[in-house]
Amino acid sequence: MYKPIPKEIKEQVLSRVKNDGVTVPQAAKDAGISSTVVYAWLSKESAKTDCNIIEFNRLKKQTAGLYQIIGKLTAEIDKQKRGRSQR
Repeated sequence: MYKPIPKEIKEQVLSRVKNDGVTVPQAAKDAGISSTVVYAWLSKESAKTDCNIIEFNRLKKQTAGLYQIIGKLTAEIDKQKRGRSQR
């Protein structure tokens, strides 16, 4: 039987997906609802905007990962430069 989902739950789930980068399946599982429902909500919202939230979050995570790699490589280069200058 169909049970309406409270507006507060919908807003919380969408906020977690859009702002916190939580995956749709995880947010849906945590709220005890179907991920299909969440995808439908996102689809309705993305029809109103030009930005695809799921793609945006994927790119946001990818960018964070790239920044982390750049930081590690920069630190390694600095370490190598310091090693050469001490010789």
